[in-house]
Amino acid sequence: MTFQMVVELRQYRMKPGRRDDLIELFERAFVESQEAYGMSLLGQFRDFDAPGHFVWMRGFDSMETRRAALEGFYGGPVWQAHREAANATLADNDDVLLLTPPVAAARLDLPPRRPAGADLGPAGLIGVTIQALDGPPEPGLSERFEAQVRPALEAAGASVLGWMVTEAAENTFPRLPVRENEPVLIWIGRFADADAYAQHLVRAERAGLGDGFGAVSRRGVIQRLRLAPTARSRLR
Repeated sequence: MTFQMVVELRQYRMKPGRRDDLIELFERAFVESQEAYGMSLLGQFRDFDAPGHFVWMRGFDSMETRRAALEGFYGGPVWQAHREAANATLADNDDVLLLTPPVAAARLDLPPRRPAGADLGPAGLIGVTIQALDGPPEPGLSERFEAQVRPALEAAGASVLGWMVTEAAENTFPRLPVRENEPVLIWIGRFADADAYAQHLVRAERAGLGDGFGAVSRRGVIQRLRLAPTARSRLR
């Protein structure tokens, strides 16, 4: 199983018509080659609501192992061989949140990677909800989320796979910028399809969870991502 203590949520805006070009290159060349340096590729997605956006997540055991892994990969032969082709598909790749699960119960629990070409079974819709916080997570947030928010979300039809807050440590690989001074809480859910997700939102609104985090945040700034897993995404 995969338990990562530092996770990057990366949202890329693609040049027109280039999203599938990057996905093909990514899944052929950048999955095992990144994991060889000790990181975990958690999921790759097409954004349902933004045809020009590619979203992906990778995880690390710590901020220090993140630095070593990124230095190794981006200085290594696979990235050097394919970076021009990858960069040619991108309009912007700086929308990156650096996150951490604050308690063990919040961690993503994923099966080991299957070989390329293996049948991973049907993919559902992955929902990622990003909620701005008033400031750093307050004491007791983890307990409130696990005791109040998670059960309410699941009662409204979500399968909550994990949740995270902003990792406040300094970016150990400044060559790749991240969004700084933006405290957030995100949760990741699985749904059978877009209809099931829409029904969840209706139930959540009726239950008083219109922002998804009524028990833990007072701010209303929220982003919802509806994501379609790619062929090799472990989150699916």
